[in-house]
Amino acid sequence: MVRAVLADLHLGQQPGDVTRFAAAARDIRRRGVGEVVILGDLFRTLVGFPRFWDDAVRQGLSVLGELRGAGVRVVLVEGNRDFFLDVAALEPYRDAAVAAHSFAVGGRRFLLEHGDLVNRRDRSYRLWRGVSKSRVARFFAAVLPSALARRIVASTEARLATTNFSYRRALPVAELEAAARRHFAAGVHAVLWGHFHEGWRLEEGEREALVIPAWMRSRQVAWIMPDGRVTVEGPDEA
Repeated sequence: MVRAVLADLHLGQQPGDVTRFAAAARDIRRRGVGEVVILGDLFRTLVGFPRFWDDAVRQGLSVLGELRGAGVRVVLVEGNRDFFLDVAALEPYRDAAVAAHSFAVGGRRFLLEHGDLVNRRDRSYRLWRGVSKSRVARFFAAVLPSALARRIVASTEARLATTNFSYRRALPVAELEAAARRHFAAGVHAVLWGHFHEGWRLEEGEREALVIPAWMRSRQVAWIMPDGRVTVEGPDEA
């Protein structure tokens, strides 16, 4: 089975981006992909409860629904812009919602994470993440009126756009290398991250770690082949 991995689409942020995503989904179907992994941050903000959804979210989710209808398995890996993806309302649009996705193929063990927790020095983000994804936050998200919910999404988006998160600083190479080697030591052969928006790769023997460039800028997709090979291609290379 071929897997396609896309990271940091941020749909709803740029004009026409949902349409471009729909075209990418058609290409994925044409290639006979068996599983699509969204490696976090599919939208500007995605909260599992429908009262938070705007038109871009509904249209983007319908693309996922069409993929599933065509027999493609859809996995949502939680990113820093994603909240409560296990809510039942999202079940028609995804097969799994996970903090990390792992599997073995071609004799290799894979681990896919968003990557927002790689940089351990980013303490302000870690604190904000703990509060915003807590059980208390989930309770209030479930009961908020729709109008207030949408205002909160708008303010969250503004915070995410201005806060000095890891990917807005220089790529934390030392932290990426340390995290990769921890996974390698645990028996993982290939680690894939998003979050940092620019590509990066570490290869040590048969083991490798990659940061997939943000799809919203690069349109690049990571393809995991049945023999365990990983390639990253842009629209002109496919």
